[in-house]
Amino acid sequence: MRKAGILNRHLSGALAELGHGDRVLVCDAGMPIPAGPRVVDLAFVAGVPSFAQVLDGLLAELVVEGAVAAREVRDANPGAAALLERRFPGAALGWVPHEELKELSAGARLVVRTGEASPYANALLTCGVFF
Repeated sequence: MRKAGILNRHLSGALAELGHGDRVLVCDAGMPIPAGPRVVDLAFVAGVPSFAQVLDGLLAELVVEGAVAAREVRDANPGAAALLERRFPGAALGWVPHEELKELSAGARLVVRTGEASPYANALLTCGVFF
């Protein structure tokens, strides 16, 4: 048994399979999940686990070179927008319309669904490389 890091065996195993350039969608409970990507559903009840908790856990384990989020989050969910801007400063964060984010999500290798129950709390991460 692991004593630190991500303890969920399904998520831990899925992360181990990721490579440079692979995309991971971290999404709220309401985001439509595209057919195709592997899905690890962490949602338990509304709000648990939160988008912030899952995002921070993933960022502690993965090399991420950038992220894309929906522009709409800025107006509809300023807290999530601020979180994303803090985690991905400068050019590391791209903004697209929500409909485009849903289209881009079809190319994700992994989807991690949270229990987040606030609007547009989604980010499409692009994996980097540690060297």
